[in-house]
Amino acid sequence: MPFITKISTQKKNTERFNIFLDDKYAFSVDADVLVKFELKKGKELDDLDIIEIQYGDEVKKGFNRALDFLSYRMRSTKEVEDHLKKKETSPPVIAEVIHRLNDYKYLNDQEFAAAYVSTHKKTNGKGPDVLFRELRAKGIDDDTIKEALSSFSFEDQTREAVKHVEKLLKKDKKLSTKEFKQRAQLQLQRKGFSFDVISAAMDQIEYENDEDTEKEALRLHAEKAFRKYRYDGSYESAMKVKQFLFRKGFSLDLIEQLLQEEEY
Repeated sequence: MPFITKISTQKKNTERFNIFLDDKYAFSVDADVLVKFELKKGKELDDLDIIEIQYGDEVKKGFNRALDFLSYRMRSTKEVEDHLKKKETSPPVIAEVIHRLNDYKYLNDQEFAAAYVSTHKKTNGKGPDVLFRELRAKGIDDDTIKEALSSFSFEDQTREAVKHVEKLLKKDKKLSTKEFKQRAQLQLQRKGFSFDVISAAMDQIEYENDEDTEKEALRLHAEKAFRKYRYDGSYESAMKVKQFLFRKGFSLDLIEQLLQEEEY
């Protein structure tokens, strides 16, 4: 069996040591592994010893990678596993690293899910449906997700939905009442809010245009339609303009009134 004939510190990483067996470089280990296995000059190692030492060193490497990954923000267990897989860490080593992280309480999917919901419902205005899908993609089980979402009350959801609608109101002032309502509802659906929450939010917002505002919005869209379809007063061009404006949510009565009142 070979003997350790030399142990040297690596120049680029003083926490790692090169191990020489019978005067030939064999492998390198972390300082903690060096201490754990009591590696020193003159120690005899068999094949099983070397395999165990190298496995311990791979676990240490994986653990350090995981700690670095966790240093930026909380992560789910699956996120850490996926990160280690990308680093070509073997499945047995990943399992051991996850076990150690749990022992040190560096991983907790329940706390992660609760923090994720708390953060993203406020900073990104996401609704429960979107949060549910995102947490599931991060490997959180359904029961844990539901528990985390239980803190997101109906009132809280409605409040966040109202904020989205108010932002849209400030941004899109040239929409018809109908088109604004459709756009607001679609955006809230994409954000992950339920129909009940959307309905409650829309009931709290004054989004209906008064007659003058609706006419002004119609006029702006009509000018685009006239240019697009080269409106010349003919039946064909008039029908194309009417269809365009109707799709934008304006009533046929208001469209007819505009075409009759204005001379183009």
